[in-house]
Amino acid sequence: MTVIRLLLVDDDPLVRAGLSFMMGGADDIEIVGEAADGSEVAALVDRTRPDVVLMDIRMPNVDGLTATEQLRARKDAPQVVVLTTFHADDQVLRALRAGAAGFVLKDTPPAEILAAVRRVAAGDPVLSPTVTRQLMAHAAGSALDTRRSGARTRMATLNDREREVAVAVGQGRANAEIATQLFMSVATVKTHVSRILAKLDLNNRVQIALLTYDAGLLEEDGH
Repeated sequence: MTVIRLLLVDDDPLVRAGLSFMMGGADDIEIVGEAADGSEVAALVDRTRPDVVLMDIRMPNVDGLTATEQLRARKDAPQVVVLTTFHADDQVLRALRAGAAGFVLKDTPPAEILAAVRRVAAGDPVLSPTVTRQLMAHAAGSALDTRRSGARTRMATLNDREREVAVAVGQGRANAEIATQLFMSVATVKTHVSRILAKLDLNNRVQIALLTYDAGLLEEDGH
């Protein structure tokens, strides 16, 4: 069994205690450290080498957004799951654009938070198709036109097959679903996703989904 090294970041000591109690009881998760502010994260990551950081988005000095941007700019950065009280919030969108692998609400049932950490550690984003649509709808009102031309220019660097895979990722489909939809093997889908990430200089599938939306490709496909 592979043990997931987890770092908890939240300015509320009661929230941290609750998360530590809940997450620490799982056999496959080890709490390697706790931080009360984003300013403490970089040093803790250097010292503890977590696989996943569970990051509160609102903190008094350095917020979770800034800390996420700083972390994801590093080589061999840990995955970040944002903790928030809102599911369609500008700061959540900014954190996802910065490279967070997903988010969970603070009132999410414990089992779902555990599942989210495991999924992110395995390389899967924590965004259901329903939540993705909610976020995309929210993004529509936030200066989308200023991003569209740039997004389309970046998407134009993909070949036709990569573009099809990117759109399917933007629709919230898992690799197995994409393989069935596009008549290819799961391994081939994974290869295309890796190439898309490299070509577009993106961190994860969440950023692919956001870029396909910015480029208007999901609207073209009726989503």
